[in-house]
Amino acid sequence: MQEEENLWNSMLISLKEKGGTRLPTDKSMIIIGDNQCGKTTLVAKLQGIDDLTKGIGLEYAYIDIRDDYKEDHTKLNVWVQDGNPKYSFLLKFALSERNFKNTLIMFVVSMKTPWNIMDQLESWATLLQDYIDNLPIPSEDLREYRQNCIKKWNEYIEENIGDKNGYWEPSLGDGVLTRNLGLNIIVVVTMTDYISFLEKENDYKDEHFDFIQQAVRKFCLQYGASLFYTSAKEDKNCDLLYKFLTHKIYNFPFKTPALIVEKDAVFIPAGWDSMKKISILYDNMQTIRPDEFYNSIITKVNTRKAFAKDHEIQAEDEQVFLNKQLGLLNQSASQQSPIGIPRQDSVMRSLTGVSKSGDRRMSLTSQGQGSPTKKIDPVKSTNTSTPGEGVLANFFNSLLHKKSNQSPVLTKTTGELSGSKSLSLEKTEYHTDTAAELDRLAKRTLNLSHEMSTEINSSENGIEEQISTTFGEKSSSEC
Repeated sequence: MQEEENLWNSMLISLKEKGGTRLPTDKSMIIIGDNQCGKTTLVAKLQGIDDLTKGIGLEYAYIDIRDDYKEDHTKLNVWVQDGNPKYSFLLKFALSERNFKNTLIMFVVSMKTPWNIMDQLESWATLLQDYIDNLPIPSEDLREYRQNCIKKWNEYIEENIGDKNGYWEPSLGDGVLTRNLGLNIIVVVTMTDYISFLEKENDYKDEHFDFIQQAVRKFCLQYGASLFYTSAKEDKNCDLLYKFLTHKIYNFPFKTPALIVEKDAVFIPAGWDSMKKISILYDNMQTIRPDEFYNSIITKVNTRKAFAKDHEIQAEDEQVFLNKQLGLLNQSASQQSPIGIPRQDSVMRSLTGVSKSGDRRMSLTSQGQGSPTKKIDPVKSTNTSTPGEGVLANFFNSLLHKKSNQSPVLTKTTGELSGSKSLSLEKTEYHTDTAAELDRLAKRTLNLSHEMSTEINSSENGIEEQISTTFGEKSSSEC
């Protein structure tokens, strides 16, 4: 009996201990940075989703944290501060004296606009410092939070630090934690895929990127911050950042050392860096001094295609669009038709295949020779320009007359085409047999076309003889 009670006691003790090691649910992360620096995209990447709806003011999201070893999970609260400083008063909902010790701060800047990096970091850090100074945190507690930051910095031990026994004498170096806020801080430089664009389009050299890196690392030393270069587009360091967050907030194991070889995927954990290590970058700066003013070296350039912001295109109303197209079609139709001639007539003329250049030549010849040939009247040519049109007009008119039970008798002339002879259609009485009428009209059309072709050829021959005679006489008179 006593053994059974001891068994139950041991089980209850183990369950109690297991329950006490569950992941906490009161941890928070505040992401601060200017608009268009990639904050929302970075959160979506950490969440493992493709896109995240962007809000205004202060956004809330969460990241699922799972401990597969203990089969436990929790949610990390994420607050995304708007990039407009006028919304900074909303920080009171994300950071207060109650959750101060459980909050991590992430400053986000972008390699898309490297000339703004240091100004943005200094501006947001100063704003956060002013906000913390106004929080009703007891001075003893604030001192404890700052001592904790120093302790974590000194506790960082990399594999190559210390002797064989793992002993290492901790000490803060020059410039380390000179602006201690009492919070865990991570600086993230996003969109590092723009480095290649800056090299190609703006003539950035390696020394420019080394100058940017040394300036950012000095800032991180002052605040005891870790540094990450990330690219959501090329998926660089995003997974590593997630693992590092679980390490800093939930004490998950993390063994990845500092990464400084690739200029677009830098990772420097808090506690690793020092002024001596930063000075290694100075060796690559041939034309730049590290103590020069940041914006005198990294100057703003004109926005180009890759930096152009996508503008939303509003679709035009369907009825308005159709009305515009109708107006264009009507305008095109009026321009294509000759003056005073309906478009249908112009289409009919093109179908008859009669060349108008011959008529124009004959008219000009008649004016130069004084020939009795008359100039073609445009009004008449509108109605009687070709035999084909006259035949068709006769046919359709006959159908109309037949319908009204009248015997149609119609006379049509083709007008004076050659100046020496005119063609005319004799008065014809149409019979009731439509098939016979069509056959007769077809034969007449063939005869008229042949006669007209013969006449045009003879007219052209006459014109050529007249021109040669005229020029011959002129030459002889000049001689």
